[in-house]
Amino acid sequence: MIVTLFIFIVGLTPFLASLWILRRADAQVQERLRLAMESVSTRGLPKLGLSPDHHYVEGIGYMIGDLTCQFNARSSYMRCAVNPMGPCQECLHYRERELPDLDLSL
Repeated sequence: MIVTLFIFIVGLTPFLASLWILRRADAQVQERLRLAMESVSTRGLPKLGLSPDHHYVEGIGYMIGDLTCQFNARSSYMRCAVNPMGPCQECLHYRERELPDLDLSL
């Protein structure tokens, strides 16, 4: 009887040890998560504001620069092909974009 009980206890020991380690690791993760959440709530997240030069265009996304210029790169990273760093105000290379005539008669 004692041998059977000893074998049963020895068989359960790895399971109980791994369960104890798992719970301890879970408690540490929960504590780290709580500390991280407290840190963010007291410090606040950085503001990810866009510059006033960014314009949102439906279906394309954010673009920078003067959207009426022919040389606008239509990108959120570069203003135009001629003067990539800008500024667009009083640019010597500004050319107004020609819009195609649309035939609206049906």
